[in-house]
Amino acid sequence: MEQTNRQAVFNQFASDNYAGVCPEAWGAMQRANEGFVSSYGDDGWTERACEQLRSVFETDCQVFFVFNGTAANSLALASLCRSYHSVICHELAHVETDECGAPEFFSNGTKLLHVDGPGGKLDLAEVERAVTRRGDIHYPRPKVLSLTQATEVGTVYTPDEIGRAAEVARRHGMRLHMDGARFANAVVSLQASPADISWRAGVDVLCLGGAKNGMAVGEAVIFFDRELAHEFDYRCKQAGQLASKMRFISAPWIGMLEGGAWLANAGHANDCAALLEKLLREIAGVTIMYPRQANSVFVALPEMAAAALRTAGWHFYSFIGSGGARFMCSWQTTEQDVHGLAAAIRLAVGDAMAAGGVK
Repeated sequence: MEQTNRQAVFNQFASDNYAGVCPEAWGAMQRANEGFVSSYGDDGWTERACEQLRSVFETDCQVFFVFNGTAANSLALASLCRSYHSVICHELAHVETDECGAPEFFSNGTKLLHVDGPGGKLDLAEVERAVTRRGDIHYPRPKVLSLTQATEVGTVYTPDEIGRAAEVARRHGMRLHMDGARFANAVVSLQASPADISWRAGVDVLCLGGAKNGMAVGEAVIFFDRELAHEFDYRCKQAGQLASKMRFISAPWIGMLEGGAWLANAGHANDCAALLEKLLREIAGVTIMYPRQANSVFVALPEMAAAALRTAGWHFYSFIGSGGARFMCSWQTTEQDVHGLAAAIRLAVGDAMAAGGVK
């Protein structure tokens, strides 16, 4: 059983969601599991976590904790929009492709308008066209511009790029939302302060990811403009996101933030992805599809090689619309795991090329 479990971990590069709970988050949950504590967020753990986030972001933001990223993004967007508004996002954005219509559902019909852009980033000229294409009453009025940091293809927005997006949004009376499921990976990649790639650059609301960075559950919805958070607590309650034992969602944030584990975890995942990219660049027949800037590597593989890897038990995603494979590293990935994957890819690609199966 021990060998089977190790093999399942070793062969896992599909998602950073596959990783377990890191020791810092687990320890904080254990410490919170003592005695009787007030419910629904009216407790010292939750207040301490909120204060820690305010310290990290260097501003008096309003913080809410929800169970998952779908709720975080969907409720945040709903709070910024009315039903006749629209949200502009990248065509690969998680809110467009992977939320099962939740943003539209929780906003009572707000429409998502997606635009293209290289490297998973919004083309601001396309954003301008989407905003100004029509201004009549028959068209859903653009109200929010949504960025994903890091993007769905593993690239990161620089502070200047975020600032330019914010300028476009402000000029058209829109708000700037950021899906930060892998925000920590972007912080490490850019070597920037969290404030510099969020509110200082013009972000109004950040959905800060915890689960992909070593927590069990729990995302933080951070309103840098506190007025925008009016009655957001009611949205959370109505959507089933108000945890009765909130301390078990908020306490892990303390464990992650106070000792710097959130950035250490992200840095480790990024480093593993950088090593994987280096090793894969040495393999003939493998093409790196996007710049590796966070904790994922996107590659084009021969179809026979991809099939052989899966048959051998390797887990990875074929990214929607890209025709390639995504290999995702996490806080739990080891260098041994990375070298094992690279060796397996080298063998699979070599066999595919020898068999003439390169497409």
